[in-house]
Amino acid sequence: MKELILILMGGVLINNYVLQQFLGICPFLGVSKKLNQATGMGIAVTFVMICATLATFPIYTWVLAPLKLEYLQTIVFILVIAALVQFVEIVLKKFIPALHASLGVYLPLITTNCAVLGVTINNISAEYNFLESIISSLGVGLGFLLAMVLFAGVRSKMENIPTPKALQGVPITLIAASIVALAFFGFAGVVEGILA
Repeated sequence: MKELILILMGGVLINNYVLQQFLGICPFLGVSKKLNQATGMGIAVTFVMICATLATFPIYTWVLAPLKLEYLQTIVFILVIAALVQFVEIVLKKFIPALHASLGVYLPLITTNCAVLGVTINNISAEYNFLESIISSLGVGLGFLLAMVLFAGVRSKMENIPTPKALQGVPITLIAASIVALAFFGFAGVVEGILA
């Protein structure tokens, strides 16, 4: 049980894919302008990560590995993720059209979001079992959601402050993102200390 908690908390705080591993930066910078968009994108990515792990782990374990086709892992995982994103897009369009419209072009970008592919590949390379892989994907997804929501809050505050002309736009956004990422370095020893 301690190991599962460590995997979950590691994905959320310690090894945050956006702020520590720099995976999934495109939606992090593109969709974090408004809190509702950031939250919707974070939830959609979390859902896709968990579903991708549910689909790719058995494919790798029962098809690719036994047939010695591990070299096809990336291609197969990308195809599975693309199909899942299409499914999520159809569901959002039908049941939550406002969120679908607000996410716009960023929803199809989940297909190319390296964080989603990264979590599926890292679960295999870390030799997690099925349950550990699901917990890892949940942790990484919640970490992505946390990063999106925190940064949306930071960006909403940045709109109301005077910024030097040379730093307006992308420069101040990248500086703010780096400061938020630095804050997450403080979590490195905390979780292990609590579980010890």
